Amino acid sequence: MKDRGGPAVFPFSRTLEAMSSRRTVSLVTLGCARNEVDSEELAGRLAVSGWDLVDPDEGESADVVVVNTCGFIEAAKQDSIEALLNAAEDGTKVVAAGCMAERYGSELAEAMPEAQVISFDDYAEIGQRLDDVVEGRSLVPHEPRDRRTLLPISPVERSAQAGVHVPGHAPFADPLTPLPEGVAPASGPVLPRLRLTGGPVANLKIASGCDRRCTFCAIPAFRGAYVSRTPDDVVREAEWLAGEGVRELFLVSENSTSYGKDLGDLRALEGLLPRLAAVPGIERVRVSYLQPAEVRPGLIDVLTRTPGVVPYFDLSFQHASGTLLRRMRRFGDRVRFLELLETVRKAVPEAGARSNFIVGFPGETEEEFNDLAAFLQEARLDAIGIFGYSDEDGTEAAGHADKLPEEVVASRVETLNQLAEELMAQRAEERVGSTVRVLVEAELGEGTYEGRSEHQAPEVDGSTIVHADRELAIGEIVTATVMAALGVDLVTELDDDTAP
Repeated sequence: MKDRGGPAVFPFSRTLEAMSSRRTVSLVTLGCARNEVDSEELAGRLAVSGWDLVDPDEGESADVVVVNTCGFIEAAKQDSIEALLNAAEDGTKVVAAGCMAERYGSELAEAMPEAQVISFDDYAEIGQRLDDVVEGRSLVPHEPRDRRTLLPISPVERSAQAGVHVPGHAPFADPLTPLPEGVAPASGPVLPRLRLTGGPVANLKIASGCDRRCTFCAIPAFRGAYVSRTPDDVVREAEWLAGEGVRELFLVSENSTSYGKDLGDLRALEGLLPRLAAVPGIERVRVSYLQPAEVRPGLIDVLTRTPGVVPYFDLSFQHASGTLLRRMRRFGDRVRFLELLETVRKAVPEAGARSNFIVGFPGETEEEFNDLAAFLQEARLDAIGIFGYSDEDGTEAAGHADKLPEEVVASRVETLNQLAEELMAQRAEERVGSTVRVLVEAELGEGTYEGRSEHQAPEVDGSTIVHADRELAIGEIVTATVMAALGVDLVTELDDDTAP
């Protein structure tokens, strides 16, 4: 269960709370930041539909538990199954939503009678779906389908409003849905999102889906074709988040560098970032998931030279061997990737960089594996994720014949994990003596605070400890000097000239 933290409420929430016969729901969110945004859209729609959000961890019982599942890799699917079973232990009605539910549909419903299963297409009427569950009406699970076929092949012909629901894309309209009975229009617009976590950082979805055909990845099939939100819609949501106390926006999608291609503007992200950084109250804007082959010079300029946009590069390398990357249907190689990092660091030497890598892909040779290890030693990445290859249903790679033995994959994962830990610690040590800007996120007591420097993304890249001789406010950005490194984490002291 995600920390509720101090959720934002709709302008008319007090009026809604006075309405009778409201039902209760709890949300369990698994997986990535994109899923978290989807859950907040569900929470917003449920609030409009007359449902109260409760937290069982605080002793509150719910009429229905909605588990927003993850279906990315086998381990994530197992976590989702466990969460569904745990939610149903005491007889509570359970609904499976999210990627695994979308991906398997009726198959999941048959295998897990403990849970009702909904599709992304049910999100727009989630309140009605849960009404059906509470009242004992069984939902008819959908048959799995390739969601890429639901929208036109040509990106510029797509629209999130073409009868296909794209999670996390509800527009900030006025109003999104008719106001509940008894709520005056003066109560304000109906927002399609309800924050489930407090704090000064929020995810902001800019697009969904993917048009790439990587041989190992099933995400495009169940997330669908690439669809961008309009820049104006994204900015309106950023303004709302700023009003809720957010200071850092973390832009999320399956592929942020493709943003705008379906809007007829391949440079849309370059125009959006300065607009978001200019929103009053927003101090930092960070972008996730950049495809190396699509990182254009103009985007590097915006990411490294725009005040308020942090020089942070979450690059989806996946491997470094050119021959293996071609078998993955991806572009680049060790030399090109190193050149990209060099270009970034020429602009901003202290820029943050992270990536994930797949080890043991079918046919991976010793030479290709060593090429990846050599790249990691040269790249000086701040954060490195290592994943062992596993077959995914419906992917091209699952049909490859040259699979590596499981023990070979496990051995290579262990080798690179050990190397990665050493390299990330070395990179953190390089920052000792430097000055960093830290977003304060938690008070640890006795003048000690925890936050993140500009090269650290939420939840995945480590944190920064700040020792201060004055009281710091949550959400404040301070300048501090790095005194030591503890693995990927930094220990700093507040600079004397940092004004309260």
